[in-house]
Amino acid sequence: MDAISSGGGGGEGWRVAPPMSAMEILRETVRILRAEPSPFMATLVILICPVSSALLSAVLVPPAASDALARRLAFLAAASGLPLARPLLQLCRHLAATLLSAAACFPLLATALLLARTSVAYSVACAYAGKKFRPADFFAAVRRAWRRLISTYLWVCASISACLALFLALLLLACKAFAALGYPPEIVVYPALLTVLAFSMAYAHTIIVCNLASVISVLEEVSGLLALLRSVRLIRGQTQAGLLMFLGSTIGMAFVEGLFEHRVKTLSYGNGSSRLWEGPLLVFMYSFVVLIDSMMSAVFYFTCRSSVMEELDGDGRALKGTQNASPEVDRC
Repeated sequence: MDAISSGGGGGEGWRVAPPMSAMEILRETVRILRAEPSPFMATLVILICPVSSALLSAVLVPPAASDALARRLAFLAAASGLPLARPLLQLCRHLAATLLSAAACFPLLATALLLARTSVAYSVACAYAGKKFRPADFFAAVRRAWRRLISTYLWVCASISACLALFLALLLLACKAFAALGYPPEIVVYPALLTVLAFSMAYAHTIIVCNLASVISVLEEVSGLLALLRSVRLIRGQTQAGLLMFLGSTIGMAFVEGLFEHRVKTLSYGNGSSRLWEGPLLVFMYSFVVLIDSMMSAVFYFTCRSSVMEELDGDGRALKGTQNASPEVDRC
């Protein structure tokens, strides 16, 4: 990338990324990964791959529980007036499997994946600070920051859960309202699709804010609700780049997840030997997408921070909170 200007606030000595588009953020992510791949690949193999394996295989989810939840969701869809077509039944099964897998893997998500995202954000900060990643310094920073990391993670989980609950409530309400007016199921599908579209935008914004808040809790002395509010302030003017990042990561994860479902869970050749190499390969691909997504979120934090600083430099004012920012990487 071109010149990276030095930032102010609590990050003296940092090389702060200038405002970038989503494609430029991806290129900057690849540059950082190529410049110092060791900490990122170690994080990928040790922390991200086990979590991805558990999520994709759903090995911790009893099939009976998944089938029961899928039937319950299908019953709610039928009661709200939606036609029980095959795509809707498949969607219910997929949603049930995803929710139960996330719930069953919560201990892994709150430990291994949280530590992985922390490691990625810290490694990107080291790259911008011109410092070498040292495991001892990293774990010292984690010991100092673990309370705010857990607090922010719980707020992130609560925000995403609230978004999903609100979506389901609005979807059922909209469908039941049109069904009560006497519209046939074929017509009720259209307000349901509009609700899904609106939810997709709201969910994307929620994920962007939550990912940025997770990075903030690593690099600044801010946590919980304050980290989410600071994330909302930083993301102003950079929403388009964040949405494109979310879209790319979602498509990549969904593609690999679909391949795993089709090639590993459903199909096998002969005695099932294809699973011996296709399964680990797809797990590694999924983990790599998660790694790139985490790195892009960290780079996105720096470009948002740089954008805010440029606006403040133009006004000649200081940002409360940016002045108080104390990145963990500067302490090591």
